[in-house]
This record gives sequence, structure tokens and C-alpha cells, in this order.
Amino acid sequence: MSGTALIAGVSGIVGNNLARHLVAAGWSVHGLARRPPHDIDGVAPVAADLLDPESLRAALEGLRPSHVFITTWLRQETEAENIRVNAAMVRNLLDAVRPAGSVRHVALVTGLKHYLGPFEAYGQGTLPETPFREEQGRLDVENFYYAQEDEVFAAAGRDGFGWSVHRPHTIIGYALGNAMNMGVTLATYAMLCRETGRPFRFPGSAAQWNGLTDMTDARLLARHLAWAATSSAARNEAFNVVNGDVFRWSWMWGRIAAWFGVEPAPFDGESNPLEAQMAGAAPLWAEIATRHGLVEPDLNRLASAWHTDADLGRPIEVVTDMSKSRRLGFLDYQATDEAFFALFERLRAERVIP
Repeated sequence: MSGTALIAGVSGIVGNNLARHLVAAGWSVHGLARRPPHDIDGVAPVAADLLDPESLRAALEGLRPSHVFITTWLRQETEAENIRVNAAMVRNLLDAVRPAGSVRHVALVTGLKHYLGPFEAYGQGTLPETPFREEQGRLDVENFYYAQEDEVFAAAGRDGFGWSVHRPHTIIGYALGNAMNMGVTLATYAMLCRETGRPFRFPGSAAQWNGLTDMTDARLLARHLAWAATSSAARNEAFNVVNGDVFRWSWMWGRIAAWFGVEPAPFDGESNPLEAQMAGAAPLWAEIATRHGLVEPDLNRLASAWHTDADLGRPIEVVTDMSKSRRLGFLDYQATDEAFFALFERLRAERVIP
């Protein structure tokens, strides 16, 4: 089954990979962003600002999407501002597509901060037991993910469409200029270590080094979004979305180091955040980019050290349960180390890294 998709956030990791998957599956795809990419074959770009209702309505006039995929958010200084801004983005979009009366399903991508709490209270207080399961209730804290969900639920009740909520763990995938991009961040860090001869040092906590964890390949998430949007069994359900394997960073770190040909430093039990390790590295990256003819000389557009530090610095083990998707028919699996390697190969092919 296919349809007409409107992807909000097509320039990000999730939206970019989803657009490519839907086009390959025969969908008609419209990609919305403030500056939508024009290099995804088969995707009609829609330039619009989700915080500007008038221009948004004008940009969407005449479109009749059957499926809306919300894969974007804007980080603010406080959680109260995150709630105000990101709830408004969802509300404005669903108000703008309402007049067409064509929407059958809306999919919202959030994440494991549903269980871990927002950035201001990340991993603090009383958390649900792991592995995280969808039936675990909301935390008793303000969280912009909850506000986004509530906007979708309200519009669905008003307009009669189905919905799905998708909660990935840290996402591995191709996109540049993205605020949450561990794969590209680790790739640039490895290149800097190789250039300077510094050891490839794990930046996170002992809990993450020793504990079990999982991740989400953006290509698998794209397939999950398409499945939920077209499956009656998945209608009006929230889902965790991870690759299906588990690993320890004590194992994964050496595999990533070997791919880049750098020496992994023994973990000494202390956190060494990437923000500190990569501080002041922008001029060196610009020099590397010039020497190798790379497409992006601005390290700040590639690396999101703060977000990688937040994920790898957690003081708790984080594992996610996929049983609900399995019971309802989604059986895809992706080995996480191979997901990293596929991304690194593409970054090299696209001349993002040498």
C-alpha cells in the first residue's frame, strides 16, 4: 500500500531516510523544511516554517496528503520553551492540512526521552525499569514529547485520522547539519584522532561502557514508519523502534576504532566528554577538508558533541523492548555495528570524511 506523504523535517536524519524509502516504495512524497533539500530524487520540496501558520497554509495549498510524518523538532533553552515551540509546530501543521480533508494517518517521531525525561531532568529521579516498554506511563515531569503527542491526539479526535508514535533510541543515519547525529560526530572525532595521533578515547560513563544498550538505524526506522502508517494493526499505537540487537560500548568502541584505523584508548572509568575533547578542533577540520576536498569544512555543521555526550554519559543502562512491534507484524532487524559501518562508507563516498 502506498499513498501521498508529507514529511515534516525532510532535511533531518529521519526525514531524509524516510523520503528515500517511500519514493522507492512508490509513494508520492512531499518534503517540508525551512530549507528542503533538492537532491532526493522523486521528492517534491516544500519550503515552509512550521512556526508561521500563514506561510505554512500557503505552502501546503493544493496538497492532499494521505499520510503526514512529523520527524522534526527545535531545541530551546528551557523545557517550557521546548513545549511551547514544538507543540505549536505540530498544531500548526495539522491545522494547515485539515482543510483538504485528505489525511488518513499521522506519524510522530519522538524518542526515549519519553522514558528518560527531558534534557533538564535527563536520567534523573524515578525512572521506569529497563527494558523500556510502551505501556510504561509518562513521567511526572514536563516533557515536550508529551505535548507533541497531545497535539496529535487532539487533532486525530477532531478530524478522524489514525496515528502512530515512534520512539527510537539514538539514531544512526546520513544527514548533515543535524542536531542529534552520533554517527557523523564519532566519524569526525575518529578522523581528528587519526590526524593528530591522539588515542580514540570513549567519552562516556562507566554505566554505558559496561552496560547493555541498543540503537536505531534510520533506514529501519523508515521502514517501521511506513509499516505503521499502512497497517491496521498498528493504528493508534505507540512503538519503541530499535535495531533488535544489544551490545556494550566496551565491544562496539573497538570495532569503530578498527574501521577508522585508530587506536582505542583503554577505558579508565572516567568520562571524557567530546565537547572538551573536540574543543578548538574547527580550524584543524577546515584544514583537513581543504586538503581532501571534503564537502563540509565547518565542523560545527557535522558534529553534535553535546548530544553524543548526553547519550554516552548516561549513568544508567538503557535497553528498549521491541515485543509490541513483533507481535503486530514488524519483524525487521539490523546489526548495529553494520549500521555504523554502512554510514561511515557513505560518508566517505559522499566526501564528508576522507
